[in-house]
Order: sequence, then structure tokens, then C-alpha cells
Amino acid sequence: MSSPATLAAELAALEVEGLRRRRRVLQSPQRARVTVDGRDYVAFCSNDYLGLAAHPQLVEAASEGAQRYGVGAGASHLILGHSHAHHQLEAALARFVDLPAALYFSSGYMANLGLVTALAGRGDCIYADKLNHASLNDAALLSRADFRRYPHVDLGALERLLERATAKNKLIVSDAVFSMDGDVAPVRELLALAERYDAWLVLDDAHGFGVLGAHGRGVLEQQRVRSPRIAYMATLGKAAGVYGAFVAGERELVDTLVQRARTYIYTTATPALIAHALLTSLELIENGDERRKHLCALVRRVREGLGAGAWRLLPSDTAIQPLVIGGSIEALAASEKLAARGLLVPAIRPPTVPRGTARLRISLSADHTIEDVERLIDAVRSIEAGA
Repeated sequence: MSSPATLAAELAALEVEGLRRRRRVLQSPQRARVTVDGRDYVAFCSNDYLGLAAHPQLVEAASEGAQRYGVGAGASHLILGHSHAHHQLEAALARFVDLPAALYFSSGYMANLGLVTALAGRGDCIYADKLNHASLNDAALLSRADFRRYPHVDLGALERLLERATAKNKLIVSDAVFSMDGDVAPVRELLALAERYDAWLVLDDAHGFGVLGAHGRGVLEQQRVRSPRIAYMATLGKAAGVYGAFVAGERELVDTLVQRARTYIYTTATPALIAHALLTSLELIENGDERRKHLCALVRRVREGLGAGAWRLLPSDTAIQPLVIGGSIEALAASEKLAARGLLVPAIRPPTVPRGTARLRISLSADHTIEDVERLIDAVRSIEAGA
């Protein structure tokens, strides 16, 4: 019988396995240097890849947006919550990623749930990379479509599944940059399969938008891919430094989402001040080549410094640098030792990653200095060596 005592026993079991999660309390703006629970740290655990989350121009734009539009949206987009700022932002996002139309959602999770469930249902089939983000997996389950997962970036396995497909409506669903491994999906090859087998290609570019491609336009620009079959999702709370997400694609796709995406239709709109701030964020991203250049230099230094150690640094050229330790308790211990040295690096454990692959997930930001990275490298090497 379920009871608080049952929950307590389950929590205790998580504790023993090193899998219980706890929150830290951030007491400063989100930067490379933060104050957490009363102590100062250098943080390598944020997705603020361009260092924009506390940028003065974004703070000013948010304040200006609040003065112009107030604080709350007060209604869903389809009632009276869709402001001029939202409308401007959607047009700007579509232009930025060079797609016909875009739709702004409250979060990436809600965007993926709304997108996938609007495109697929009973009798359809969804093909998903095994390392996709949880939101894409939840979306597939909620859609009630048949859900087939293929081994990570195994295009041969995916094609074999597609060859046996009987569903008329098919979706290939993939992260563009995989959030726990940091590698980039073979988007051109995925699109070729979508075209060959008459499927949609749904791409989650949460960790690529703002960083990859010319002027940060994302994975489609980086891999020079365009197709009416693509439904492109990206978040605006990571490299963009603010909040929310968007789906972009053909006008018919976006119009369909307005009619069918339940996470868009049945929720209060995000405050217009956020959309207003994001217009400034897009300008900062477009003009952020020096930030991206600096970020790339930091990535290279981490790979040089940690690539030959006792722990396995996964192959990644992105701001996500995963250092696989193996056991959850060992990864948690390494994270705590780094914290004792004033460095915050999260231990990522099951079920977020497969058992036996618990890791330190090093997230780099253009707000970090090369000295920050050297300090991290020295600390990791020392802990690896048992110091």
C-alpha cells in the first residue's frame, strides 16, 4: 500500500545508490562566477553558453518590456495573451533561422510535447535516437503512436526500422546536440532517410541554437540543410540567455500547431517582457562571433587538458564536455571534491544516463576565462590521481 513511509523507503534507497538529487540555492545572477548557498564558486554547470543570462542589455530590455507590457500575460495566446512582442519575436526567429514561420512556446519541454503530439497519433510511428532528451520520449509516449528507439546515431538500424514501416505517417525524432554526450547528430543523413521513407524530421536544437552555424543560427546552418520536412525546435533559455522555446518550419506546420498543440493552446502565455528581451538576445547572438570564438578556444583547451586522463572524455566539439567516471557514488564524490575546491561541476547519474556511465558534465560558457579552465583541469587531474 502506498504511503509516506513507502516514499521514505524509496528515497532512502536512492540515497544508498548515490542517486538522490538535491537542489542548490543560487544567490547571484547566472554567471561563470556565482554565489551558491553562501559560498562563491566558478560554475561549470550552466547552459548559458554565450554568457548572456546576466547581460546588461538583456536586463535593460526586460525592464523596458515590463514597463511597456506589464508583468503577466493574463491569458492564453488564443484568448488575449498574444502580445505585439510575441508576434515580433516569432517573425524575428523565423528570419534568424531562415525558415518560413515560427511559434513561441513557454519552454522546450512544452514545445516538444506540443509538436510531436500534434504531428503523430494512434496508427502513426515515431523513430527516436536512444539518447534523445526526456521531453521527446515523453512526447512520443503521450502521442500514442508506435514508439521505436534506435541505437545512438545508428543510421543503419534506423533505416532497417524504416524499411519495415507500415504506418503512413512517420516521424524521425532526434536531438541535434545530445545534451549528456555533447555530440552532434548527422542531420544531413537523417534528412536523407526522412526523404527516402516519406517521414517528418523533428530536430531538437536546444544546445546548438546560438552556438552552432554562421552567427549562431544553429545546426541547420552548420550542416547546410533545408527541407519542408523539417520541424525545428530550439530553446531560448540556454545560449539565448532568457527563457522559452520555439518551433520553426513551413507556414502550414506552424498554423497546424496553433490548432493542435495542446501545450500552446491550453496554457497562459509567457509574459511579453520575456519576448521583448529576446529580441535583444537575437541581436547579441547574431553579433556574438567573438563569444563563439572564445568558447571554441575553451573547448579545445579542455579536450587537450583532460583527454588522456584516467576518466574517459567523450568525443564532443561542443560546449558540453562529458567526463565519464562510471559509478554513481564515484561521480558524486568527484563532484563534491571539486565543489570543495570552489568548482561546481554536476554529477550526472541514472536515469539521466545509462547505468555504469555516471559522469561529470562540464558545461563551458563564453563567460569563463582560460584561467578558469586551467583551474578546472588542474583540479580534475589531481582528483583523478587520488590527491
